[in-house]
Amino acid sequence: NYSFFICVICEICGKKMPTKIKTTCPYCGVGCGVTVDKLAANTEATTVKPDADHPANGGKLGGVLCSKGSALGDTLQLGDRLLHPQINGQQASWDDALNRVAGEFKKAIDEHGPESVAFYVSGQLLTEDYYVANKLMKGYIGAANIDTNSRLCMSSAVAGHKRAFGSDTVPGCYEDFELAQLTVLVGANTAWCHPILFKRIQDARKNNGGQLIAIDPRRSPTAAQADLHLPIKPGTDVLLFNGLLVWLDNHKALDYGYLQQYCNGFTDTLAQARSDAPTLQSVADGCDVDIDLIERFYRAFETTKKTITLFSMGVNQSSQGTDKVNAIINCHLATGRVGVPGASPFSMTGQPNAMGGREVGGLANMLAAHMDFDQAERVQTFWDSPTIAGKPGLKAVELFEKIESGDIKAVWIMATNPAVSLPNVNQVRRALESCEFVAVSDCIAHTDTMKYADVALPAAGWGEKDGTVTNSERRISRQRAFLPQAGESRSDWWIISQVAQRMGYEQGFDYQSAAEVFNEHARLSAFENFGARDFDIGGLAGLSEVGYDSMQPVQWPLTERMEKKSISGTKRLFGQGKFFTPDRRGNLIPVAAAKPANAVNTEYPLTLNTGRLRDHWHTMTRTGKSARLAGHRVEPMLTLHPEDALQFGLRDAHIADVESQWGKATVRVELSKDQRRGEVFLPIHWTDQYSGSAIAGKVVNPAVDAQSGQPEFKHTPVKVSPATMQWHAFVLSRKALDVSGYRYWTKVTGAQHNRYELAGDQALSDTPSWAKALLEVDGELLEYSDPSSDSYRAALITDDQLQAVLVIAKRPTDLPSRDWLSKLFAEDEIAAADRSTLLLAEPPDPAADVGPIVCSCFAVGRNTIQQAITEKGLKTAAEVGGCLKAGTNCGSCVGEIEGLLASTVSQAV
Repeated sequence: NYSFFICVICEICGKKMPTKIKTTCPYCGVGCGVTVDKLAANTEATTVKPDADHPANGGKLGGVLCSKGSALGDTLQLGDRLLHPQINGQQASWDDALNRVAGEFKKAIDEHGPESVAFYVSGQLLTEDYYVANKLMKGYIGAANIDTNSRLCMSSAVAGHKRAFGSDTVPGCYEDFELAQLTVLVGANTAWCHPILFKRIQDARKNNGGQLIAIDPRRSPTAAQADLHLPIKPGTDVLLFNGLLVWLDNHKALDYGYLQQYCNGFTDTLAQARSDAPTLQSVADGCDVDIDLIERFYRAFETTKKTITLFSMGVNQSSQGTDKVNAIINCHLATGRVGVPGASPFSMTGQPNAMGGREVGGLANMLAAHMDFDQAERVQTFWDSPTIAGKPGLKAVELFEKIESGDIKAVWIMATNPAVSLPNVNQVRRALESCEFVAVSDCIAHTDTMKYADVALPAAGWGEKDGTVTNSERRISRQRAFLPQAGESRSDWWIISQVAQRMGYEQGFDYQSAAEVFNEHARLSAFENFGARDFDIGGLAGLSEVGYDSMQPVQWPLTERMEKKSISGTKRLFGQGKFFTPDRRGNLIPVAAAKPANAVNTEYPLTLNTGRLRDHWHTMTRTGKSARLAGHRVEPMLTLHPEDALQFGLRDAHIADVESQWGKATVRVELSKDQRRGEVFLPIHWTDQYSGSAIAGKVVNPAVDAQSGQPEFKHTPVKVSPATMQWHAFVLSRKALDVSGYRYWTKVTGAQHNRYELAGDQALSDTPSWAKALLEVDGELLEYSDPSSDSYRAALITDDQLQAVLVIAKRPTDLPSRDWLSKLFAEDEIAAADRSTLLLAEPPDPAADVGPIVCSCFAVGRNTIQQAITEKGLKTAAEVGGCLKAGTNCGSCVGEIEGLLASTVSQAV
């Protein structure tokens, strides 16, 4: 039985025993189940563990979480929470704040019409929140100007699905990862971005001898572990898969019976593919990949029926994203590898509830329950609403352009941070600055977006929210609250409903619980459906509060017509056709290879690619709180090939400016031969809260896919140049410091301290005085200075407890390790032996310096791994795991361990 909580009252002592609550992880679209153990007497004593019963990360996996999920307990503190409503930055009552939002929206609508207001929402919302927001905007305000940050990650997949299948349907399931004999990963660093899915893939390879092929311009940690890596030129995915379709036809490897019985468009699609990719050599030349690698990929796909092609941001985030999706789906339709065990195209979702947002119509170009605008009358009838949006609204990038132009007078931003995450961020900030009214609902008090809020509404955070989410395999899971709502925070669905009532829409928004909202959502999915629409969860309609609370994970569709034995839902679709197009046949779509929207040129000669890191999430409002997550990548690094660095005068570990025609970022340089020549990579996570000028979105171009509206985050022309610094430093301090005035700075969370990396372009004239001012010291410092090398070190100790350490050097490579020093802040009292070597930044025992974290799950550092490899002669990642446990949980660090093994052996030779 899938028990959702256990609560025991001990009859002997009367004390409440630990409560176990089953909920879901709030990070990526894998949708892992977690079990929370919380002592009711101590709200801080919260332990998050994997749920061994949840289908996403339990079963054969035995229950596992990635490094981010394992550290969820670190992110629950309230220090940075928005706990009370605010108007113009001042605390206000809920009544005043809600009335202000309702009044400003009504004023704009009355004076300028319903198209003058907008919502910008998030895949971090629960389905119930999303549903109420969409209903208010489209069914009561009467415009479709509600879009979501899922526009930035999965909207090209949505558009591709709808063109091919007639619906936004992922045809496969996670079980296919284990059944496939060939797994093709396209534009997906799965080992870091979806570690639990990658673990399923790797476990299956060990069990069935399957093959893994990675298609990615970078030799990412995922590509490094593949049997075959195709480092294609960015933007050439359509050409590659058009070439695959030609190859399969030439080698009589298509399923012509499936095509004839179930599909349209094959002849025109093949003709277009032959026009693009007439020969294997033309594909190799266009993709800039060795012809032998192309042929190996094509032969593997040709000869392996159980093939699953997994794609993610590298495909979607493109001005040709939808065509890339259809190029992949074309090859699967043409071979009959859709919705059958072990074979399907599969879109890996980015956010925990991006799929749920799509179900309720959270995107501007769709209505609720996967209905389109030609079905608007049906939705209005069900809602009994006064109006209904009759046409698509503004997609994300255009929405913020219309805010800046003044067409949008009032915007409500919910659970997202567009002042960081959108492309062309400087334009987004101008738009928010000029907008007549901005409301922001969030659980965090200080974000880059929140500073533009006229009204700030405190939303419940993870652990306090109650509702549902849907993961990448169409599985709906419950997210259950295990903490009381902090301060005056409230559920998003409640906040939206209260505003709606104050706008005069009491009848449609008198919900008393999340269960009521879900029931309406389920009933709408089945309303006048009769099998015509893919999204149907009518089998869940009518749940009581108890039934809702105990709801088990289930895959849609789950219709009223299904037998009780199918209560788990539907694993796969389209294996026997039955698509959701008018003629119920699947569509192959002719797609032509095209270049990215903006080409490199003499002024901007390099291609910028952006993406996620392993242990951080979006704009760090959650992961930034965790010291163990911060330890893996402590700074935003611009990664580029050593030969490019030589050409542009950049040095490893030094500071550089990366600039496009849209903006600039200042970051540290990291050299890597895993990067293609002419291309650079920058992570997306850093914000004004954690860095001086490292926001990738300021540099990214605003070009979008014409079909999906998804921005092209993977191809922006840039130039790079050295940022000349006079000094480099780091500071470890228990007290938060003001470092905002320096040319370069970053901040990360450490255990009992903050870590700052600094660099300045002006020489320090009086270093001791500057150090005291920076550290806010009123007293004596332990100091060491060497003018001959321009180095300075200082430490502040109060009552035998280390308070701060500052180290300055001429070059960044002259700075010592921070890792051992960081650990000293976890001690209540500094030991005499540690004090004696403090200013040397060297531990008395060299083994005490574990080095930068490699395995966050078990806090295993690089130095520890290298030492074990050398001293014990370890040869494989499995041997390292057996010795140190590193890599034995989620496995996301295995690629890095294998890199250390290779480099250690190379150095020994």
